[in-house]
Amino acid sequence: MTSNMAALRSVSLRLSRISRCSNRIIVCRRSLSEQTSADGSDKEGDDERRTHFGFESIAEGDKTGKVHEVFSNVASKYDVMNDAMSLGVHRLWKDQFMQVLDPLPGTRLLDVAGGTGDIAFRFVKWMKYKQQQKQKASEGSEFRLNPLESDEPGSATDFPSAEDYLYREDQKDATDSDDKKDSKVVVCDINQDMLEVGKKRAKKRGLENDLTWVTGNAEELPFPDNSFDAYTIAFGIRNVTHIEKALCEAYRVLTPGGRFLCLEFSQVDNPLISSVYDLYSFQVIPVLGELIVGDWKSYQYLVESIRNFPNQEDFAQMIQAAGFRMVTYNNLTYGVAAIHSGFKI
Repeated sequence: MTSNMAALRSVSLRLSRISRCSNRIIVCRRSLSEQTSADGSDKEGDDERRTHFGFESIAEGDKTGKVHEVFSNVASKYDVMNDAMSLGVHRLWKDQFMQVLDPLPGTRLLDVAGGTGDIAFRFVKWMKYKQQQKQKASEGSEFRLNPLESDEPGSATDFPSAEDYLYREDQKDATDSDDKKDSKVVVCDINQDMLEVGKKRAKKRGLENDLTWVTGNAEELPFPDNSFDAYTIAFGIRNVTHIEKALCEAYRVLTPGGRFLCLEFSQVDNPLISSVYDLYSFQVIPVLGELIVGDWKSYQYLVESIRNFPNQEDFAQMIQAAGFRMVTYNNLTYGVAAIHSGFKI
């Protein structure tokens, strides 16, 4: 018993030292970034609005371009890195995310920042299962394998403009009654490199006719009011410059009764788990980025951006401030990630 207690004390002391060391690294990096940014802002003038890019402070107008560059750099290996960084756990999180959404037949989903298609593919699979169940329940009813139709599949790099998308939707609305509309999913992403990866993945899965791919900014969505029954965004909202604008846009495009659902990295409350998580994030993930993608800086940014994102309660308040009601959240893996939900009522 005495030897066991001594061993536990030794482990506790080592973890405490690791935590202090990790915290010092984070504080030093933040201080260095703040000092560099302060020196730069003295030259640029005090009236320029600033925002964060990881731990670095930059002009607001520069963030979209910098984030675009990050995801263009990692697009080809994005899914491989997700598996490597999370040891595959991100797949379980996304499965649970779709279970929480639990879409009904006829649901019109907008998946924002969903470039590589992980959420959209799950939605299509879920809806096909629902269609199969409906088919079994009503004999003789027509069953369509692919609930979505596309007149012009296009090439891997041919993404429709907002005008093209809206024209097609107007044509469909003119011929379909409300009770016969098929489920549909629109993937909207600002980065065409990510969309291209997603479209290639869809083709490999035989789902190229089940999804619509649209380039667009989460802060200025190219869709009319009350267009979708559900809005999802997974690991994307922390990268937008103005989170409040993105939330307001989500509220605008949802129909009354529509649901907002967000999967995002969040804050770990347990001090022991938090210290190990910080150590892994700052010391391992950038190294994996360098080894697998050949890009240390992009994954350094991704790690730092998580630390700048609001915690669970603060983000829930932001969602409510955008107009959503019945706002709740559910922690995943001790708060490493969280699912936030809200309804347009």
